[in-house]
Formats: sequence, C-alpha cells, structure tokens
Amino acid sequence: MKQAQLGDLQVGRLGLGAMGMSAAYSIGGFDDAESIRTVHRAIDLGVTLIDTAEVYGPFVNEELLARALEGRRDQVVLATKFGLISHTGRDGLDSSPASIRTAVDGSLKRLETDHIDLYYQHRLDRGTPIEDTVGALAELIAAGKIRHIGLSEVGVDTIRRAHAVHPIAAVQSEYSLWTRDQEAEILPVLRELGIGFVPYSPLGRGFLTGSIRSNAELPDTDYRKSNPRFFDGNFEHNLRSADELRAISDEVGATPAQVALAWLLAKGPDIVPIPGTKRVARLEENVGADAVELSPEQLARLDGLTPAVGGHHAEAQMAWIDR
Repeated sequence: MKQAQLGDLQVGRLGLGAMGMSAAYSIGGFDDAESIRTVHRAIDLGVTLIDTAEVYGPFVNEELLARALEGRRDQVVLATKFGLISHTGRDGLDSSPASIRTAVDGSLKRLETDHIDLYYQHRLDRGTPIEDTVGALAELIAAGKIRHIGLSEVGVDTIRRAHAVHPIAAVQSEYSLWTRDQEAEILPVLRELGIGFVPYSPLGRGFLTGSIRSNAELPDTDYRKSNPRFFDGNFEHNLRSADELRAISDEVGATPAQVALAWLLAKGPDIVPIPGTKRVARLEENVGADAVELSPEQLARLDGLTPAVGGHHAEAQMAWIDR
C-alpha cells in the first residue's frame, strides 16, 4: 500500500475504523470473530492506522482491538479518543486534565498496550481551554503514555491555538463526496501547519456504496435511523448522488466504494480515510481503492455530484462540532 503522512507519523494511506465492530451500525449484527479476522487481514494488506475510541460500546471496542492485536501490536499505529465520557463526574463533554489522566489509563488497560500512538480529543470541550487540554496531552507524551496528539471536528481557531502549545499530528473530521465542509478553510490551515487529515465516514455511513436503497432496511437500533440524511424525503433525494457515483464507477471499472475512496486519496498525500467495516470482504474491497486511478475528468464529475440534503449528524451531535 502507498504511504501517507500525518504530521511526523507515516501510515498506510487507507486506515480502518473499528467503531462498527461493536457499536452504532447494527445491520447484520456483531461478530467478534469476523471483526478480528478483518483486523488481521487489514494488517496483511498494509493497513497500519487502526482507529477506535473509549466511547465505542462504550469501552468494548478497545477490548476487542486488544484481542485482535495480540502479537501484532507493533505492526499498527493505534489511535483512540477521549472526551465524550467524563471521568470527573461532570455532565457532558470533558477534556479537563483530570479526566484525560483517568481516560488514558483506562484506554491503555483495555487496549493492553503501554502506549497509544495517536490520542485524539473526540470533540471540543468548550468548558476547558484547548491550551489546558493540549498541555495535559503533552505531559502524557513526556510520560511515554501517548506518542502523538490528534483533534476531531475542530475549527481553525482551535487548531491554531492547540498547535501553538504542542504540535498536532492529525485532525479527524467527516469528509466524503457528500460532506465537503472541510475544503474551504480546514484543509488549507492543516497544510500550512503540517498537520495530517483523517476523514471518517468516507463512504457516507455506507450510503455512497449504493447498497442501502431504503431507510426501512435499517434496524431501529441502527445509529443511522437518527441521521437526518437517512430521513424520509432526504433519503430519496440523496439516492441521486449514490446513483451518479455508481454510473462513474461503472466507467472506471471499480466499485462505488473504491471510487469514493480514490477521490479522497486524490486530494493529497496527507489525507488518510478510515472506512469502517466489520467484514473481511468489505475490507478487501476498500483497500482496492489504493490501486484506482481517476482521470481529471472523472474527478471533476465526482466533485459535481448532487449535494446531500440533511445534516450529517443529529442536531444534538452537530452542536458538538467546533467551527
């Protein structure tokens, strides 16, 4: 697999998001054994960045990855996140230094490792100055508990303030053919500062693959039931972009997922999408995007897909996004 840079971190240019192995996407159920096989196959194919968070489950996704990485920990760049769970008794988001110190020890124990390669603040805690949060993370680097600092869904001002305290390796935010918010301001600042970018939900939570044709196919327990882009009316409109993508992918001779990922990879060597899957077959399909080359004309057509309607998170979660 070709390589990419997240600050000083070198990783395979496609990563693996592990959330769906334990939480959120309940279609098809959960199968730990298949998830572990998926992680092993990812490593075999050159995927090095593996992404989780303490809140996934909560906690059980980190424990699952510990089992999956037994004997192979040194082959991956392991990323996890803190901040959506308070460890100090506060309500809501908590990135206070005291909560971080408890959170990191919990993640280290569950992941059965002595260090975390990339430790993200999951969402900005407006009750704690970002300088205090990053200062506490810098202390964890000095203590050897983490290697690099990441931020998720943050705006330009937060990025600059954080990076002034300690270098930030990566920013993780939603970015895909139907979520383009990052292009105008965030990506230019990241490149100015030498910070890598990690798009999550690069396949629109599976929508862009074209495999879901009705929200009635989703179980009531599936996280996407609360996502406005999957609501009645919005869903039918958004099928246009999925169908347009499929038409282009047929011309390319690749799957819609591979073309959607190849479009992201074409945006630069500092972008590392983390498509999530819990199945080996899907993992292999996604990794195939590394070999897909898109022409300038195809890239332009993909840039012009029908925009999605509906927020890309539920209203309460949108309030956590810093812009």
